[in-house]
Amino acid sequence: MNETSLSLLHRLRESPETESWDRLVALYAPLIRAWLRKYDVQESDADDLVQEVLLAVSKDLCKFEHGGQPGAFRGWLKGILVNRLRNFWRARDRRREARGHSDIDERLAELEIPTSELSQLWNEEHDRYVLRKLLELVKPRFAPNTWTAFDRVALKGEKPRDVAAEMQISLNAVVTAKSRVLGRLRQESQGLVDSSSGFSALR
Repeated sequence: MNETSLSLLHRLRESPETESWDRLVALYAPLIRAWLRKYDVQESDADDLVQEVLLAVSKDLCKFEHGGQPGAFRGWLKGILVNRLRNFWRARDRRREARGHSDIDERLAELEIPTSELSQLWNEEHDRYVLRKLLELVKPRFAPNTWTAFDRVALKGEKPRDVAAEMQISLNAVVTAKSRVLGRLRQESQGLVDSSSGFSALR
C-alpha cells in the first residue's frame, strides 16, 4: 500500500498512477455492478457499462471539487451512473413496454433527487460498502494481533479490558491497535466517505 499520508482520492487527483487507479477500480467496480443490476442491466451488458462509468470517473476526476460538502464524491459518482444508465436504456431498440422503460426512467429520476429514499439507500450502501472494502485493503498492513484487537473492539464491540486479558496483552496495546487501524482507515477514506466512525453498520 502506498505509504503517503494523502487519501486515495487525493492521490488519484494529484497523480493518477496505476497503483491508486487499480485500487479505486477494485473498490468501486463491484458496487457499480450491483447498482446496475437494480436497473435491469444484464450481465452481458454490465461489463461495458462498468467500464464506461469508470472511464468517466478517470477523465473527469481532475475537475471534481469536493468543497467539503458531505457526500460530494458519492453524489458525483451517482450522477455519472445515472447518466450512463439513462443513455444505455435510451439506446435500446426494444419497445418501452417490453422492458418497463418508463419505470426505469422514474426510478432514475428519483435517484437524482438527493432527499429521495433511493438516494438515501445509495448513500447508506455506498458508505457501508466502501468502509468494508477499505478494511479489507488495509488489513495486510497490520500485524495479526493488532488487527484482532481492533476487530474485537471496534467492529465487534467488545470491551478493551476483556480483549486485553484474553489476548494477554496490555490495555494500552489494545487501545493503540484500535487507534492505528482507525487512523489508516480515516486516511484512506477521506473524501470518499464522510465519516469512518460508524462501524456499527459494518457488523
